[in-house]
Amino acid sequence: MKSKQNNKKAVPAAGKRLTLMQEIRKKWFFYLIAIPGVICLILFCYLPMAGLYVVFERYTFQGGLFGSEFVGLQNFKFFFMNLNNAIRATRNTLVINGFSIGLGVVVNVGLAVLLNEINGRRYRKVTQSVMLFPYFISWIVVGMVALALFDENTGIINSAITSLGGTPVEWYSNADYWWPIMIITTIWKNAGYGSIIYFCALTGFDQSLYEAAEIDGAGRWQRIWRITLPLLKPTIIIMFLLNIGGILAGGVDQIMGMTSLNPLLLEKTDTIATFVYRSAIVNGQFESASAITLYQSIFGFFLVLGSNLLVKKFDPDYALF
Repeated sequence: MKSKQNNKKAVPAAGKRLTLMQEIRKKWFFYLIAIPGVICLILFCYLPMAGLYVVFERYTFQGGLFGSEFVGLQNFKFFFMNLNNAIRATRNTLVINGFSIGLGVVVNVGLAVLLNEINGRRYRKVTQSVMLFPYFISWIVVGMVALALFDENTGIINSAITSLGGTPVEWYSNADYWWPIMIITTIWKNAGYGSIIYFCALTGFDQSLYEAAEIDGAGRWQRIWRITLPLLKPTIIIMFLLNIGGILAGGVDQIMGMTSLNPLLLEKTDTIATFVYRSAIVNGQFESASAITLYQSIFGFFLVLGSNLLVKKFDPDYALF
């Protein structure tokens, strides 16, 4: 009887949660190897956030970060005072990045599925290497390739059009062509790199599901539609939620490399990133550029929260938090 009572008393004691210090003593090695990463995170991600104070002051080099005049929210007026430019920059950023993210997911998943269907291991490796190559090319190089294609006088596309009796297209004088060009080049450049995550997820799927479906008479496309895509759904949703936070973070290197900030194309290519570049580097208005960047980050943060809540409403298992 005493032994039974002792066992009963031992059960809740074993079920108690460990305190923080007990947890650290038990898994001290894992906490030790995490210290360098935590230090880097604090140094390069959290300490620089003190620089956000420049958003609320009229910054001068003499006064420095904490000695300049405090002006509150006046620096945000710089961006929203000219409402047309603010709307244009936000619209262009949302359109270019939104379509690039949405269509990019489709292309990346499609490439991953196609790679997974390739039986030859050597051919698959070569294909992956070729697909990754554009990701490591600078946007300056991509801009030179675009110039070779779209130059109004010597471009390959206009040369082909004139040889067929058509009229050359003024690519660098008409802004209407540049939304599709920016979206297509972004997807092309990131497709190989973006498909790696989905391909890695595919390699971890239970192959017995495919074997059972093949025995039941399912064809290749049926297996892809009924097994592969449903199993990829959580990965697709997570990657979409992670990417949508940067929907306003357009790359100024892409715009500069491909258009050289051509004034004739700003109607369709002027994004928030180029607006910040012109404010900070060209005009020297660091505080106004910082205010725009803060607006960019806050907008992306709430966009991620909203998208996560939407996903949680339909399927809580796929939400990030």
